[in-house]
Amino acid sequence: MQTQAVLLTGPRDLSVAAVTLKPPAADDVVVEVRHSGISTGTEKLFWTGEMPPFPGMGYPLVPGYEASGEVVEAGPLSGFRTGDTVFVPGGACFDDAHGLFGGASAHITSSAARVARIDPGLGAEGALLALAATARHAMAGLQNTPPDLIVGHGVLGRLLARLTLASGAPAPTVWEIDPTRRSGAEGYEVIDPAEDDRRDFASIYDASGQSALLNDLIGRIAKGGEIVLAGFYAEPLSFAFPPAFMKEARLRVAAEWTAQDLIATRSLIDCGALSLDGLITHQRAATQAADAYPKAFQDPACLKMILNWKDAA
Repeated sequence: MQTQAVLLTGPRDLSVAAVTLKPPAADDVVVEVRHSGISTGTEKLFWTGEMPPFPGMGYPLVPGYEASGEVVEAGPLSGFRTGDTVFVPGGACFDDAHGLFGGASAHITSSAARVARIDPGLGAEGALLALAATARHAMAGLQNTPPDLIVGHGVLGRLLARLTLASGAPAPTVWEIDPTRRSGAEGYEVIDPAEDDRRDFASIYDASGQSALLNDLIGRIAKGGEIVLAGFYAEPLSFAFPPAFMKEARLRVAAEWTAQDLIATRSLIDCGALSLDGLITHQRAATQAADAYPKAFQDPACLKMILNWKDAA
């Protein structure tokens, strides 16, 4: 089966082209994608060519790990039915392209274990489930402290703030250097970091992906405080040891979400405890991907760009 997909054949060399899907197995589903999101973290690094070595990477590449759509073929062992509305985080399902992460495609073949049913009423917001689960993963687990400072008011930073409030923890402070991104906060404050002289934060979550901030963040924690690296960092991380030593600083890396995070996040959304409203600021037809990707990466007013795959199959 052939389908249309976003294809990166090299840095800044992007088009929508035909690719070939591998045949589905008995426990696979084939999803007709309605919406896919553009990640301003990992996908930007692939687009610019700055992505450090990563398992499965290479060109040509189908990017993306945020997609939602409808099951059009369900294997007998999949547990799904045709017509189910699902979230799917891409798939390594192409014969003629690398599938890292493989979500920006009109059709995706995926193991059923990686797919989650979602409410059809979510519409384009269904593609945000991966980011919401990423934020949940950063906060979940034993002995993890909710943030009292979040660095960055992009989509991930906003989700971290919303999850903090949903957990019943005190409202966090959020730092944002770009004035255009300081709006949209509900129940918490977003400020310019230059206006904040506090140096006793118990838990700082960095959602900026800016490695140069680490020394400053270490100086802002209380003794024994924690810094959670929730972004993706292309450059090596380093910090001055004496200030970290004096603070007895703890560093934690938040990795990819798990299936349990996906289930828990979906439950929070379904019961109304977590809202995805206001996070999607731009949408384009998938056929306009060559223009949508630079817009997503270069326009600070673009929090989340969604590609619409209707009529792109």
